Amino acid sequence: MTGAKVLWELIKAALLGIVEGITEWLPISSTGHLILVDEFLRLEASAEFRDLFLVVVQLGAILSVVVLFWNKIWPLGAKKTRQDTVGTLTLWLKIAVACVPTVLIALPFEDDIERLFYRNPISSSVTVAAALIVYGVLFIVVENINRGKTPRINSLPALDYKTALAVGLFQVLAVVPGTSRSGATILGAILVGTSRTVAAEFTFLLAIPVMFGASLLKLVKFGLHFTGLEIAVLLTGTAVAFIVSLLVIRFLMNFVRRHDFKVFGWYRIGLGVVVLAYFLLRYGL
Repeated sequence: MTGAKVLWELIKAALLGIVEGITEWLPISSTGHLILVDEFLRLEASAEFRDLFLVVVQLGAILSVVVLFWNKIWPLGAKKTRQDTVGTLTLWLKIAVACVPTVLIALPFEDDIERLFYRNPISSSVTVAAALIVYGVLFIVVENINRGKTPRINSLPALDYKTALAVGLFQVLAVVPGTSRSGATILGAILVGTSRTVAAEFTFLLAIPVMFGASLLKLVKFGLHFTGLEIAVLLTGTAVAFIVSLLVIRFLMNFVRRHDFKVFGWYRIGLGVVVLAYFLLRYGL
């Protein structure tokens, strides 16, 4: 491969990293967007490596959560009291409880899910479009229903184990491409009584074990036999996703303090219609 082609592959990896960094945290489906962008910026690699890249690039996004929420997730420190340490460990227990549905429901059927939703470009594109539209409508409906209501839970310490488990059940819905992991968990958290801020924060923290685990499984299945270019592509996409995610998480936390999620609902509906029209024309359906 010539130098120009290598550079173009790295540019594509960077652009996909930007898409991941933006869409992983906004409730608009990172996987759905990456699948769509891959239609136009397809990496010159095997299908197995492209699948790996779309998952492992999420590590950059997750590292941004670790950096931004370090004081909340690390139980030790010179300024941490015993009560702070207990509170952090308790938060991790709640995160673990919320991960149980994914471990019991999603992981055992991972291969079936990939075969059903990801292998066939026609079914994958229709599924993405439908999920974008359906959850876009749900965001608008839920926000209208909750208008004027006082949330039952307004801080992470007030989030109980039952609520954490309920949010974890909603997270399982994200196995369907186009749903959005953050969208499903934020929507679920709001439905079970959390404030938008708590819903967003818990969604960010819940992503740490889930996405680290998903990336590790992908790496184990793929193996460690990477070419030099594949390593460069992975590092580029991951680094860009990390930097962009830092900015997007800060934006979203400021946004939810003053606004609801309906704008993301309308965006999802509009994008879903465009996606459906594009693939209908492309495949002549």
